[in-house]
Amino acid sequence: MPPKFDEIHFWLQQTKWYVGGSVVITAIMLIDYDRFHQITWVLYSIGVLSLVMLFLKFPPGIVPEVKGSVSWFQIPVIGTVQPSEFMKIILIMMLAHIIFKHNQKYSDKTMKTDVLLLLKISALAAPPMFFIMTQPDFGTFLVLGAITASMILVSGIRWHILFALFLAAIAAGLLGFAAWIFFPDAVSAFLDKSGFDHVTGRFTGWLNPDKNQDDGYQLIKAMLAIGSGQLIGKGISDMEVDVPEQHTDMIFTSIAEQFGFIGSSIVITLFFLLIYRLIHIALQSNDRYGSYLVTGIIAMFAYQIFQNIGMSVQLLPITGIPLPFLSYGGSSTLSYLLAIGIVLNVHSRTKEYMFEETKWYD
Repeated sequence: MPPKFDEIHFWLQQTKWYVGGSVVITAIMLIDYDRFHQITWVLYSIGVLSLVMLFLKFPPGIVPEVKGSVSWFQIPVIGTVQPSEFMKIILIMMLAHIIFKHNQKYSDKTMKTDVLLLLKISALAAPPMFFIMTQPDFGTFLVLGAITASMILVSGIRWHILFALFLAAIAAGLLGFAAWIFFPDAVSAFLDKSGFDHVTGRFTGWLNPDKNQDDGYQLIKAMLAIGSGQLIGKGISDMEVDVPEQHTDMIFTSIAEQFGFIGSSIVITLFFLLIYRLIHIALQSNDRYGSYLVTGIIAMFAYQIFQNIGMSVQLLPITGIPLPFLSYGGSSTLSYLLAIGIVLNVHSRTKEYMFEETKWYD
């Protein structure tokens, strides 16, 4: 089947972003990542300011509303820019900076210093998470939550504090689930008034797509596309199932339909090897700041890969999260390549010694 005009357009655009991303990686590699400390607050301020501008829909004319979401700037010449994608990297840099500086200042840790660090992390993560949630962009909100949780986990905070937070999160989740089961109308009304009525639809569409075909339409189509690929797939560009947003959030269904179970397994294996390699780089680094940076990037990639593939096979509810490196999108592609540039920067400046001292995580 000959490619359609849109397919050719997507290929050209994605190629352009990969070329631009390669330039970004080269630029990042030239800068010692230790110098990121000097620009972290500036980047964080710019990132939060851009989210505030979206919240206020300012300036008028370049902040479009797409399918009920206000997440992009439509800038002449440059094109569409999604600040929340870059905010992921900025938040990783910000939290790594704060954790490193805090642990450097308070070498003798106490309950007070641990709580202080937890408050710092929460105070910095809350503004971008709030403004992204109001766009509404629940998927990116969850990514920022995963990044924050991973950074807290490796920050050096006492385990009994982390265990208490974990229990509190479990309790909150159980209460929310119980409220949904026993008071579904009240929960739906609350979400409607809060502007998150789409969450209700996605949840019901995930639990029972056959009975909620309006909300479960995308999931039904995704399952049909994945199942139709069978073992070896139908071949390149030979797709028969029309899945909404297949070139972005549902790109995995395209892979499964064209290349089948074998092709899908190869993609998942490559993602596994990427995460494994990132973990190795984080552990190998003899600088805590570098390890914090890579840890946040691991969390970002791992969560997005698990969520995107999971929602395509009905393991998780559908959220608007692209599959790293494969989904169509300029802002997301550039942010992933920027993350890889940071990882390569950390790895290239990790020195190995014959008589190496104890690692920071020992």
